[in-house]
Amino acid sequence: MQPRDVNPNFWTGKRVLVTGHTGFKGAWLTLWLAQMGAEVTGVSLLPDSTPNLWDLSGQSDVEHHQIDIRDRSALINVVQGTKPDIVLHLAAQSLVRRSYQDPAGTFATNVMGTVHLLEAIAAAKTVQACVIVSSDKCYENREDGRSFVETDPMGGLDPYSGSKGCTELATQAMRHSFFAPYAQDGHPCRIASARAGNVIGGGDWSEDRLVPDIIRGCLGDEGRVEIRSPNAVRPWQHVLEPLRGYLMLAEGLYAQHDGHDSGWNFGPDQSDERPVIDVAHALTSALGQGRIEIDMPEDAPYESTTLRLDSSRARQIGWAPKLNFEETIRMVADWYAGWSRGDDVTALCLSQINDYQNRGSKV
Repeated sequence: MQPRDVNPNFWTGKRVLVTGHTGFKGAWLTLWLAQMGAEVTGVSLLPDSTPNLWDLSGQSDVEHHQIDIRDRSALINVVQGTKPDIVLHLAAQSLVRRSYQDPAGTFATNVMGTVHLLEAIAAAKTVQACVIVSSDKCYENREDGRSFVETDPMGGLDPYSGSKGCTELATQAMRHSFFAPYAQDGHPCRIASARAGNVIGGGDWSEDRLVPDIIRGCLGDEGRVEIRSPNAVRPWQHVLEPLRGYLMLAEGLYAQHDGHDSGWNFGPDQSDERPVIDVAHALTSALGQGRIEIDMPEDAPYESTTLRLDSSRARQIGWAPKLNFEETIRMVADWYAGWSRGDDVTALCLSQINDYQNRGSKV
């Protein structure tokens, strides 16, 4: 299929519910949706970092509901009350290290929160498309260096990865049990899951995440950047790359295109995958400051060494990466440099969204 892009006209006037809208990816997504004329409702807890992109971007046009997705009745009430056409589910406990500290909470949020949402959709009449955002860590990782394809088995050797594998299985079970065309007299909403790579971009201040740690180090008083897993290889991609995939996938689901209601990988080309140390060097170089130090504690919890995604199937819906590694790093560095100068954050984001939309794909 020929490369294509998000259709802004499709989103104009659509009622869109975004869970996790106060998070890093969610705040970028709601800005993009609002720019295209969508009527956006958000369901999320308050941001857990200061600063954070949600507060800095001041999105007063988003109808905000402070709800924990583990609260089944509250979630059902907001879906029925707001009557969305499309649901984009990003709410999650998204940190590997935090999952070791709170495994029960991680499974409850990621697995049961998703089940609660799908129950809420099944009880509503308006929803026609839903994208469940998962993770590249949902796959059973045997550390053989092979790129994961969508049909590989689910797994996970840490609570976060395990919860994402379970989320995928729960999504599949709910889809086949309660939704068309699989269930007899099933709800017409079409449901897909999306597995992104390691997402980076301006406005991320999460704890124990590489780019925020690098930025905090570079811009801190000492300028010291500590790296704990320098040789770990990840599929790094700018946040706008998978968001574009989610939006394109939702468009296809809404149109009820055959085969869209399944799992999809949205990751960079393998040539753009890099070890952690390369990301650290590239960002400190782009920012023009920062001193890298390696700190590999012996008692660190398990994290996979290599993660790779095969996203060739996404070409079937016309999606392909637009940015290479160097362009991604430059966009990230430019955003944080602008923020540190006091530039308007909303303008920074919208400028990068517009520049990204005007680019052609690499294929």
